Amino acid sequence: MAPSEFSISVHDLDAGGKHLRFPIRAAWLRGAFEGADVAPAAGDGQLDVRVSRSGRDVVVRGRVTAELNVPCARCLDPARVSISEDISALAVEGDVDPAAADEEVEAGADDADLLHHDGDTLVLDDLVRDELLLAIPMIPLCSQSCPGIRPEPVETAVSSEVDPRMRPLLRLKKP
Repeated sequence: MAPSEFSISVHDLDAGGKHLRFPIRAAWLRGAFEGADVAPAAGDGQLDVRVSRSGRDVVVRGRVTAELNVPCARCLDPARVSISEDISALAVEGDVDPAAADEEVEAGADDADLLHHDGDTLVLDDLVRDELLLAIPMIPLCSQSCPGIRPEPVETAVSSEVDPRMRPLLRLKKP
């Protein structure tokens, strides 16, 4: 397992909270989105959070910002997407219930922003990745005037080197 990029020591937190700022490095983005058509655009992003303790739970509020390249929905060229999303989550101590892990449990709306921590460290890597993915537009465009994929003209599609067996067919095509 790779070391976590955004980890917070739970023991250093109190009810007053702590303001933390992490860079979202391009290398981390490439690793987090491996296998997806998402890549960092330019420079590092930023995770700016305020974390506070409420009993054994940790409240996380903040903002994630990054520039990503995703395929344009019309022409498939890279489309630059600027993301700046508020995040809010509650991290409870303990892992997922082992009895519930074996069964298929349908996640409810209350579970959407629920994280787990081990009592020592809170890791926000999955939260950051999910928030970035969910903030990508459903139909990203490289520009509003993008014409989309255009077929090649027939003249340029035919190679100058035509199989000699096909030359009689070319005579039928010409007027």
